[in-house]
Amino acid sequence: MPQHLSRPEHGVARRSFIGGSDARVIMGTDEKMIMRLWHEKRGELEPEDLTANLVVQLGTVTEDLNRRWYERNTGHVVKDVQRRVKHPVIKWMAATLDGIVDPTGAVFEAKFMLPWTFSEEAAAEKHMAQLQHNMWVCDARCSVLSIITGGGKWVELTIRADPLYQHLLITAEKKFWRCVQNGETPRLFGVEPPRPRLEAVRVVDMSPSNSWAEFAAAFKRTRAAHQEHEGAKADLKTLVPEDAKEASGHGLRAKRSKSGAISFDLTDGEAANASLQ
Repeated sequence: MPQHLSRPEHGVARRSFIGGSDARVIMGTDEKMIMRLWHEKRGELEPEDLTANLVVQLGTVTEDLNRRWYERNTGHVVKDVQRRVKHPVIKWMAATLDGIVDPTGAVFEAKFMLPWTFSEEAAAEKHMAQLQHNMWVCDARCSVLSIITGGGKWVELTIRADPLYQHLLITAEKKFWRCVQNGETPRLFGVEPPRPRLEAVRVVDMSPSNSWAEFAAAFKRTRAAHQEHEGAKADLKTLVPEDAKEASGHGLRAKRSKSGAISFDLTDGEAANASLQ
């Protein structure tokens, strides 16, 4: 909430536009929430009082720490904190930003999440509508989701603009805003958020994993044989005459497909059914 707005003023201001947190409701699956939002935008209900919601309040009080922690760990500066931005063309679309990353121009979003329900994929999916909405308003190509969990963990996720999802998002918001204006009851839009394409930023020690140890041992044990096998296969392919459809000998048969690809079959003993590409 902008510092210069009281709660009643803030509620009136929020009724005049659709923001990022509204986008999450509009693209969500909770019919009660979208109906409440509709009543709020029409001025028929006051915004929900979240002062007694501990998780929401934890997010509020850790937002400044979150931003400073992001700046400390990345070397980037977050500017335009709590700035209200309106879309240059769509007047009812706006965003109250947690910040803009300098110098990348990425939309910055700070979140607090509980550790026992946390995963990077779930976090990106949960906040996808809000991030895509804010990127559209700011004409930004990417956003940063900076998350502090109750388990004392900090995670940075980079989410890029998705033009297809943004098109569906704007369509849904237009329909919802039309309902706000004409009094028609809104309906859930029913669009699945895109599968988040998370940028790899972590370095992970897999030493405690027994499965990793087992497969690593197998990889090291078979690596030399695999390299010898691949080398022999490449050499065999060069020996197959160019006009040959099939070549065989010493328990091995080569077949050339219509596309010209050569595959190998073992022809002796129990290995007759094995195929080597």
